[in-house]
Amino acid sequence: MDALVRKFDENHRFTAADICAMHRSWLSRIYEWAGEYRNVNLTKDGFPFATAALVPSLMTRFEREVLARCTPCHSKSRDEVVRALAQVHLELVLIHPFRDGNGRIARALSLLMALQAGLPLLDFSLIAGRKKKDYFGAIQAGLDRNYEWMGRIFAETIDRSLAAS
Repeated sequence: MDALVRKFDENHRFTAADICAMHRSWLSRIYEWAGEYRNVNLTKDGFPFATAALVPSLMTRFEREVLARCTPCHSKSRDEVVRALAQVHLELVLIHPFRDGNGRIARALSLLMALQAGLPLLDFSLIAGRKKKDYFGAIQAGLDRNYEWMGRIFAETIDRSLAAS
């Protein structure tokens, strides 16, 4: 994460290639396919992620329609930052472009966006603990482009992170 913070400054507009590079730099010692889009269909607890054949086009659309609008994350409004973080995080998790590490890459991207917005490092311990069920519910709500649930999780995460800094 330290290397990513040094690599991407507050004015960087993230791309799908950046996300692949982040994944590759993190997992290339473990997986030879690190940084490459998956070619297998995946489900988690019966929840199906995007079909593997659609991942490249979905990531292109994600870059064009979401990343280009939400990054760099310079909004002055806390509500706009929360919305941007929730949308980027949800859309990336739902595409699930890699065979492993999607949630962690989505959190890393959220953290980098939060830094662009002048926020401290985000503490995601809530979604690993007592809010994990709410987090999965927010992901399911995202299927209908409902970002409100994930927004509430990010708002609480930001509040906790600000209180701790």
